[in-house]
Amino acid sequence: MVTEANVRQYREEGYTLVPELLAPREIEWARSVVDLFIDEHRDQRPEHLDKPHFVSDELLQVCSMPTLLDAVEKFIGPNIALFSSHIIAKAKGDGLAVPWHQDGIFWDLEPMNVITLWLAIDDSTVENGCMRVIPNTQNVGPLPHYEVEHPETKVLHLTLGGEHVDEAKAVDCVLPAGGCSFHAPYLIHGSAPNFSQSRRCGYTMRFMPTSTKLRRDGPYEQWFRDHKLYLVRGEDRDGVNDYVNAPRH
Repeated sequence: MVTEANVRQYREEGYTLVPELLAPREIEWARSVVDLFIDEHRDQRPEHLDKPHFVSDELLQVCSMPTLLDAVEKFIGPNIALFSSHIIAKAKGDGLAVPWHQDGIFWDLEPMNVITLWLAIDDSTVENGCMRVIPNTQNVGPLPHYEVEHPETKVLHLTLGGEHVDEAKAVDCVLPAGGCSFHAPYLIHGSAPNFSQSRRCGYTMRFMPTSTKLRRDGPYEQWFRDHKLYLVRGEDRDGVNDYVNAPRH
């Protein structure tokens, strides 16, 4: 469960780890749903399954699990919208790297009040390419990103310049299956490729309070004009977004 110490670390350092969040039966069910989706989309790299809850009611149910929403509520309050999600499954021996980056540069949210929950579907280790974070970078604001070299080996096409990344300060987010991490939108993070003999699958979910507005016009219009938002807990007291109906817990 999320403790006061977790919330304090998130506020101070931009991230926190909760090694034991889901019960065994919960993570077994979540893994079965994720694995089925990956299997049904074998024509795509398993690191590139972005916004899968748009087309899978079962994955929307995973994102709406009461245990997960109870945890998210500790950070952003009781009125919760699901902003986005992304399955990143790094196959054994062939998993792509995630370059150093900030999530927030890809979004047009006002304010930038959003939290990422990264759920370990498999055990996530240094050997199979666990997420790495650089603590205390959450308040630096948006930084310049550049096109990556050899994009076929990366999950993202943009990366931070080396002048903004002090890898000596990086922390490995090692987690057992069913554990999770939380991180802030401008926290610098990334992960290595997976050359090990075990898969590393994580399900990334982005949640925001209903007071955060998704801007559907401007420079990000092509990505967010038809983007679906789901009200997954509480109520919309702010009226700044339109929501697709979803079961609330």
